[in-house]
Amino acid sequence: MNLLRRVTRWTPILAITVSACGNAGGEPIGEVDTVFKLIGPDHKVVVEAYDDPGVAGVTCYVSRAKTGGIKGALGVAEDRSEASIACRQTGPISFARPLARQEEIFSERASLLFKRVRVVRMVDARRNALVYLTYSDRVIEGSPQNSVTAVPLPAGTVLPLR
Repeated sequence: MNLLRRVTRWTPILAITVSACGNAGGEPIGEVDTVFKLIGPDHKVVVEAYDDPGVAGVTCYVSRAKTGGIKGALGVAEDRSEASIACRQTGPISFARPLARQEEIFSERASLLFKRVRVVRMVDARRNALVYLTYSDRVIEGSPQNSVTAVPLPAGTVLPLR
C-alpha cells in the first residue's frame, strides 16, 4: 500500500514534466518504424518540416531517430544523434529582417534534459546561398555527426546582412 501511495503522489509531477518537454513545433510529415517494441511505441525515424522564421519561402525537412519502448512513451529516452536535413525553396523568398552570418533557427530536445538537435543557418554571401547545418549536442559531450544542405537564392536576390 505504501508503494501505491508513492506512485500516486509522483504521477502528476511526472506527467507535468513530460508534457513540459514536448516538441519544439515542427510539422510532422511522416514516420517509419525501424524496430518493433512489444511494450510502448516502436523505434522510428520521423520527418518534420520547419519553416525558416527569418526567411519566408524556405522550408527545412529534418529526419531523425525517435526512441520508442517504455522510456520513449514516458518521454525520458535519449534519441540517437543521427539526423539529416534538406532545405528547399518552397515559395517566394523574402526576409523578415537582416540576417546574421550564422544563427540557430531551430532546436528540439532529444532527451529529457541534456541533449538537443539543432539547426543553424549560415549565410554564404559570396555564392548568394543559405547553408543549413543540423547536429546534436549535450551539456557534457556533443556528437560530430551532422548533415548540411544549401538553398541557392534566385539571381538578383540581395542578402540583407546585419
